[in-house]
Amino acid sequence: MRFKLLIIIGIVLGGLVIVGIRAVSHHAPRPEAARQNPFVFDAQAKPFDRQLQKIQSAIEKSPADPNGYNMLCAAYLKKARETGDFGFNARAETALNRSFELNSSADNYEAIRLKAMLLLAYHRFGEALEAARRAQEIQPRDPQNYGAMTDALVELGDYPGAFKAAQTMMDIKPGTSSYSRVSYLRELQGDTQGAIELMRAATEATGDPETAAWCLVHLGNLLINSGKAAAADHEIDNALNIFPDYHLALAAKARVRLAVGDLDSAVEFYKQAQERVPLPETAIALGNLYTKQGRVDEAKRQYELVEFIERAGSIESKTYSRNIALFWADHDVKLDEALTVARREREMRSDIYTSDALAWCLFKKGELTEAKTAMDEALRLGTRDARLNYHAGMIEQALGNRRAAVKHLQLALEINPSFDILQADAARQTLRAMGV
Repeated sequence: MRFKLLIIIGIVLGGLVIVGIRAVSHHAPRPEAARQNPFVFDAQAKPFDRQLQKIQSAIEKSPADPNGYNMLCAAYLKKARETGDFGFNARAETALNRSFELNSSADNYEAIRLKAMLLLAYHRFGEALEAARRAQEIQPRDPQNYGAMTDALVELGDYPGAFKAAQTMMDIKPGTSSYSRVSYLRELQGDTQGAIELMRAATEATGDPETAAWCLVHLGNLLINSGKAAAADHEIDNALNIFPDYHLALAAKARVRLAVGDLDSAVEFYKQAQERVPLPETAIALGNLYTKQGRVDEAKRQYELVEFIERAGSIESKTYSRNIALFWADHDVKLDEALTVARREREMRSDIYTSDALAWCLFKKGELTEAKTAMDEALRLGTRDARLNYHAGMIEQALGNRRAAVKHLQLALEINPSFDILQADAARQTLRAMGV
């Protein structure tokens, strides 16, 4: 799944807000009344929406109290995570702005803390770090501030700072939020088994169904990358039992089916995931599967959907993401634009996955020396990631470094032989051409 879909975690009222996984997402159609007034709710509301109605009632009773708007902001952030419709983040921002209008002082601590979470959701990592540090100065024993700092520091590429913040969070309050973060940091360092153990602990520590399902999905991903497809399938089924029709779990089921060579079932699960929440990574995976199966027209429609979703997202963010740069590079289209996007994003953040995206785009443009430098940055933590090693192997092969190329390409296929249905084939073809 990685574009790095996954996968830094922000905390909202004890829940998880996933950021870094994707730079854009589908904005579901909204009722006209909701467009005009972000605080209007449907009379046929589901349980969570009824919770939002209660919050609105509290706001109406005490309109000068910022806490009602803080609760509304947190609720919208949670709704964005659960539905995959990050249009709810705009509603969260509206609520938070109103809270600050009512009280912009340090006394409105909850709003300051929530600002960091909202900025993380918008991928404004430098600003999120500043907001989290301000909140930490006010409440130095609130573990959620260190969680937000961890998330921002990881995305900015300051891994020592992220490790320190995550450890502080763990020291203050061990639990789902801290376990899941440390699990990810272990994964980045190549400690897959340690990451698995901590994600199990994160799952067991939560009582929230959606959060538990999120943890189980990521546990499943870790197990797939450990060659344990059956165990991964079990955990992902648990996620679907806990939180039925969860789009992330349905996509994870597709990855498990790919891991065992069942392409037809993988297609069906990706289609189910996409019906619930159309995301770029799902459309890419489904398009690649159709390409593998020779279903050219269906693949083309999926690839067009990827660009449609990205364009829709860029209206708000004013920029394309590294995800689209990787997509273009994988498919050898729009390479100049892909490199421009990757360079721009690298100027804003120095994490290993942005370095990887830049390296891959440079490789596709034939700028091999610079690609090698960027790829070395991407590999600096020793992360066991099939895509990273595939990219490294292809760059080394182009540079004529046969031993290094073979090492990385073989490791990519060892970690996850189905990491990408098309790129994994390219890795195998390259090894065969090298006589391996």
